[in-house]
Amino acid sequence: GTMGFGGQVTLLGCKAGVMNRLPASFFVSVAYNCWAYRRQGVLLNADSGEIKEWIYPSGSDTPMVSQAADAAAEAVTGQEERREVVLNTPFTEEQMRSLKVGDIVVINGEMHTGRDAMHKYLMDHDAPIDLNGAVIYHCGPVMLKDEEGWRVKAAGPTTSIREEPYQGDIIKKFGIRAVIGKGGMGPRTLAALQEHGAVYLNAIGGAAQYYAECFKQVNGVDHMEFGIPEAMWHLKTEGFAAIVTMDAHGNSLHADVEQDSFAKLAQFKEPVFV
Repeated sequence: GTMGFGGQVTLLGCKAGVMNRLPASFFVSVAYNCWAYRRQGVLLNADSGEIKEWIYPSGSDTPMVSQAADAAAEAVTGQEERREVVLNTPFTEEQMRSLKVGDIVVINGEMHTGRDAMHKYLMDHDAPIDLNGAVIYHCGPVMLKDEEGWRVKAAGPTTSIREEPYQGDIIKKFGIRAVIGKGGMGPRTLAALQEHGAVYLNAIGGAAQYYAECFKQVNGVDHMEFGIPEAMWHLKTEGFAAIVTMDAHGNSLHADVEQDSFAKLAQFKEPVFV
């Protein structure tokens, strides 16, 4: 609902303009006012911590309480409770097939970055390391080298759909068990996840500093000839959290959202284009 207050109407009006864009950013994004519940005010009992009075928003029935969050998660994923699973790399097929869309996975261990150049290379070449059971992160990290070696300064996810022509083949070829990025992937990757027992994890776009803090050590790097963002970095991680949005059972939250959006669009007598 508008500004987060609930209801069926989210956007009351929109004016679209024309701007240049990055090739990867072909999706339309609409920012519709501020989120009202980003600030809250309460009076607390200093001894018990009990909420005595809501200052803003007024009343005790607010969608920011955990019950509302759990209900929203159930509506999206069909799960009554959100699952949080802590896993150490390398992953097994059994572990990946136990996961479902909506599960939150917290990763410890080594993962490997790979973007466009690396995926194209791997189609026709061997990997520089053993990737069986590995995690591939669609990320071009910002790296800093000092007297102590390489350090990760920013490591947000990049748009995954660019790797759709390669990803299914690479999962099959190398035994990769998890792919991390943002925005989801298409039917070829979804089929490969189902056939070979792997998952797609959606990381938080814009959280580059948070994810950088999860990488505690740089274990190595290969193919620096591609450049720092496109090289394959081998990074030791602790507490890297992402959500399963495509699982090994043929489920894709991204496909579900797309179908739901088209269904709602079809309710209009005239098409609405933004």
